[in-house]
Amino acid sequence: MDEENSIGGRVKRYAHVTQQVGSLAAKMATQRLFSSDPADNRQKAVALKNALGSLKGPIMKIAQLLSTIPDALPPEFAEELSHLQSQAPSMGWPFVKRRMTAELGPDWQEKFAGFDHHAVAAASLGQVHRATSLDGQLLACKLQYPDMSSVVQADLSQLKLMLNMYDAYDKAINSSNIIQEISSRLLEELDYRQESKHLEMYSKMLNGESYVKIPKVFDDLSTGRLLTMSWLDGDPLMTAKERPLEERNQIARNMFRAWYIPFYKYGIIHGDPHLGNYKFSQDGTVNLLDFGCVRVFPPSFVKGVIDLYFALRDGNNDLAVSAYESWGFTNISKELIEVLNGWAGYLYAPLMDNRVRAIDETGRGFYGREVASKVHDQLLNIGGVTPPSEFVFMDRAAIGLGSVFLHLKAELNWYNEFHDLIKDFNVEDLEARQKIITS
Repeated sequence: MDEENSIGGRVKRYAHVTQQVGSLAAKMATQRLFSSDPADNRQKAVALKNALGSLKGPIMKIAQLLSTIPDALPPEFAEELSHLQSQAPSMGWPFVKRRMTAELGPDWQEKFAGFDHHAVAAASLGQVHRATSLDGQLLACKLQYPDMSSVVQADLSQLKLMLNMYDAYDKAINSSNIIQEISSRLLEELDYRQESKHLEMYSKMLNGESYVKIPKVFDDLSTGRLLTMSWLDGDPLMTAKERPLEERNQIARNMFRAWYIPFYKYGIIHGDPHLGNYKFSQDGTVNLLDFGCVRVFPPSFVKGVIDLYFALRDGNNDLAVSAYESWGFTNISKELIEVLNGWAGYLYAPLMDNRVRAIDETGRGFYGREVASKVHDQLLNIGGVTPPSEFVFMDRAAIGLGSVFLHLKAELNWYNEFHDLIKDFNVEDLEARQKIITS
């Protein structure tokens, strides 16, 4: 095993990158964290991306997440950090044997008919090995890296420092709730027993839906740091870009329903529509692979999402105020309503147009960032806003799925897809279903 993939090598690499990021943060602080000059921001953003990319640890995951939350970072930083990949160097066989022994006991290899020595995937928190059960089923064993709780806590401390410095310079967005929400979700991802519960919830919520597959958990081969699931074969999203339009449309429809049936029927959403978290079978079936980041919302929040749709459609400002308040926004002025409606109108636009269309018909890949930039300037003029914590991953899911639909160049009647899900909406029914599914 080479030094680069040893635990010691990871610690040294982490310390080196921490020093790089800290140095960059100090440099930014003395020069004003983010410049009004896009070229200057670009130079700093590239330096930050290179520093984080050489670590490929939890802080990289945080950076990826921030890059998809509109206006959490200046556009130059968001664009550069969005290029970070989830694939990381895998740990070698000696580490795997030690960790598997710690999780399943010294006789752990006797519990499998086969276990591949080399990881098939490695990301920020752990790596995945292909294995075979004693009765011949193909398995995916997700094994967490050592001491990840301490590493995540350290990364979150650096994130808080960076965003607090940003807040001191730019008053448009107060990031306090963003930090809180990211911290909560990322710490949850360290508990594979919690992820196992998420898998069970999704299996129940999407039961009978033939277009999506959820891995089965093998409880006797799983712990808090090891998650053993059935293996699901599939192709990455980018391989579907050249398929005929009809097939691409079917994949887009399947993705839309896989994400929003749980939300509108149960108040639950998968908060990380990253390209590595799903694959597709040849018939367009979506294989969902990662359930670490799942958000359960109060039923009133879901009602607010639907209420805002009708408020925008009908020009009903009173209903819009009620919707934003149910999301957790406070001190809502007329000026703030106009700004928030500008961003919401962008997200809801395809759902209000009763015809077959692309998700974005402007032909400009950065149209969403143009809208976000305009919203940012307006927020500065009115003194800024503190987005509620629930807003973070709902917004991320909408933007992430929109990116999928753009990649696929899908053309659907999004109005019909949306109305099919909300036609019988009742907040009391949702509350009852949520209690059953989460108990």
